[in-house]
Amino acid sequence: MQTLLCNFVVLHYLCRTYKAKGMESFFSTHAYLVEHTNAPVRRALMDEIDWNNRLIGIKGTRGVGKTTFLLQYAKEHFCVEDRKCLYINMNNFYFQGKGIAEFAAEFHATGGEVLLIDQVFKQPDWSADLRKCYDTLPGLKIVFTGSSVMRLKTENPELNGIVKSYNLRGFSFRAFLNLQTGCRFPSYTLDEILEGHEPIARQICKEANPLKYFQDYLHHGFYPFFMEKRNFSENLLKTMNMMLEVDILLIKQIELKYLAKIKKLLYLLAIDSPTTPNVSQLAEEIHTSRATVMNYIKYLADARLINMIYPLGKTFPKKPAKIMMHNSNLMYVIYPCRLDEQDILETFFQNTMWKDHKVNKGEKGASFLVDERLKFKICPEEERKRNAETIYARNRIEIGQGNEIPIWLFGFLY
Repeated sequence: MQTLLCNFVVLHYLCRTYKAKGMESFFSTHAYLVEHTNAPVRRALMDEIDWNNRLIGIKGTRGVGKTTFLLQYAKEHFCVEDRKCLYINMNNFYFQGKGIAEFAAEFHATGGEVLLIDQVFKQPDWSADLRKCYDTLPGLKIVFTGSSVMRLKTENPELNGIVKSYNLRGFSFRAFLNLQTGCRFPSYTLDEILEGHEPIARQICKEANPLKYFQDYLHHGFYPFFMEKRNFSENLLKTMNMMLEVDILLIKQIELKYLAKIKKLLYLLAIDSPTTPNVSQLAEEIHTSRATVMNYIKYLADARLINMIYPLGKTFPKKPAKIMMHNSNLMYVIYPCRLDEQDILETFFQNTMWKDHKVNKGEKGASFLVDERLKFKICPEEERKRNAETIYARNRIEIGQGNEIPIWLFGFLY
C-alpha cells in the first residue's frame, strides 16, 4: 500500500511538472511573439469591440492580419511579463492531446484572465469547448479568431447568445495612405462624405497626394502582407489557395477530390467578372449540378474571394445579377492579362462599401444602388451628361464638385 501511495505521489508530481513546463513554454512563446509584433497601422476594429464581453470572435479572410490583431491587443493591454493574458495557436500539436476547455481551466487556475486563441476551428469540438469554458470559468475572457467562412451562430447553436462576433477587414485606402505617408487621417461616414466631400478632400490633399498612392492600393494595398519582403503576387496566390483548401474544404467538410472543381469555378468567374453568371454553362464546365455550382459560389463569397451583387429585393439562393472579385488585389493576381479600369474601380467601390452598407445592382445607367436609395455611377473619366439623382464616383481627380466625388475618397469609409 505504501508503495502504491509513493507511486501515486510521484506520478502526481510528474504530471504537475509536465503541465508546468508545458504552460511555461506557451508563456515563453507568447512573450516572444508580443515583443516582436509590429503593427504599423492600428486597426480601427480595436476601438469598435466591446472588450467587456467574455467570449469574442474575430472573423476575417485569410491574410488580413488576425494573428497580429490578437498580439497587438495583448501588447496594448498587458505587460509582456503579465501572465494574466496568453496567446495560443491551435496549429500547435500539443492540442492534439488536449482540448481547449482543459487547457483553459489550467491557465485560469494559474491566475489567467484572458486567453487569446488563434485559428480556433483547427480544434475538433471547438464550439462545445468554448461553451464549456463560458459556463464553468466565469472569470476567464476568451478572444478567438476564425475564418470568414465560419457561421458562428447558425452553425454553432451552443454559442448563440454568448458570443460577440466581429469582422476584421483588409486595409482601407485610408489605412494604406496613412502607412505610406505617416499621416493620421480619420475615417468618415458615407453621409459625411456625401455632404462635405469638397472640404474633406481639400484638407486631405493639403497633407498628401492621394492619387499618387491610389493605383498602388488597387494593386497590392488591401492585404497587410504587402509590407513583407516577399513577392506580393506569389504570396497572395498562396493565400488564395489556403482559402480554398482550408477555409472552404476543411471547414465545410468537402472532399479533397472536389478542390479542382472549385478552383476552376473561381477562375471562370474571375475571367468573366463582373457579369451575370451562366450557372448552367458553369455546371457543364466543371462537371457538376447547377445546385452544387450555386453552393460553391456561396462558399467562395464566404471566403471573401468573390462578392455577389443582387438586384434590389433578391438574395441567395437566387442567381446574382453579377459576380465580382472581393477586392481589386485579387484581380491583378488571378488574371492580370485581362484588366479593365472600369471593372477595377467598380470592384474597389463595392468592396469599400461592403463593410457597413448594402450594395445592390444599379438601374437606368447607375452602377450600384447603395442602402436601397443612393444611385452611384463609377466613372474613370468625366461624365458629360449628369443626372441630379445620381452620385458620380470619378477617378483621376483630387477634389470633386457637387454630385461628382473623387472615388479614392470612398476609401476613407473605415
